[in-house]
Amino acid sequence: MNPPRPYILSETNYKTVKATQYHIALLPWGATEAHNYHLPYGTDIYESEYIAAESARLAWEAGARVAVLPTVPFGVNTGQLDIPFTINMNPSTQAALLRDVCHSLHTQGIDKLVILNSHGGNDFKQMIRELQTAFPTMFLGAINWWQIVDQKQFFEERDDHAGEMETSVMLNIAPSFVLPLSEAGEGRARQFKIAGLRERWVWTPRIWSHVTDDTGVGNPKKATKEKGSAYLEAVTNEIAGFLTELAAARPDELYA
Repeated sequence: MNPPRPYILSETNYKTVKATQYHIALLPWGATEAHNYHLPYGTDIYESEYIAAESARLAWEAGARVAVLPTVPFGVNTGQLDIPFTINMNPSTQAALLRDVCHSLHTQGIDKLVILNSHGGNDFKQMIRELQTAFPTMFLGAINWWQIVDQKQFFEERDDHAGEMETSVMLNIAPSFVLPLSEAGEGRARQFKIAGLRERWVWTPRIWSHVTDDTGVGNPKKATKEKGSAYLEAVTNEIAGFLTELAAARPDELYA
């Protein structure tokens, strides 16, 4: 068994924590939902856990003391509740959970919390705006890891959910949980009939089972482990660089 990693809170111990001045708490946040026929329900959980751990490792090696908190496994899935075992956590529940985490860290003198989000249905912006007034001395931020690096550099097909990018990532992170791509659906998505919704200047939640037959949005057939490895390396290097800079900064001195 590998020794405990000091940047993974669930693996480390109070002796290590007491001897370490941590700079940042990193909170991975996923979802529990279907990902086409070939990817596991925990895809968003595995992704956020891996990316948080690898980014924290790189930042730790650069001198930033990051503590990765246990992953929150449930996300906002109000449009997918007719799909078995999709577990929805309402935004108001997320906000209450996040407030409790902030309160705990603030009480302990940890003044930087970053959410590492892996699910498109999660949106923490308004929660963070509200929490700013309750915890004005804390830095609160959120990262959507799939938005950091241009996917066109690595993938041929656009991926919205369980497509080429996400399948490539999972082939790298947890290949034993990925079915052969011959068993995957094509991830074909129906478009809105109304122009404003189709052009995305009007927003409404999508009813997932009306959009796609296999729960995927994006064709996964060209996914490879090698593509996933290259993409993850680029993403985690960017996040690690941010964490390293943030660790050295004071929350009240973020502007030049």
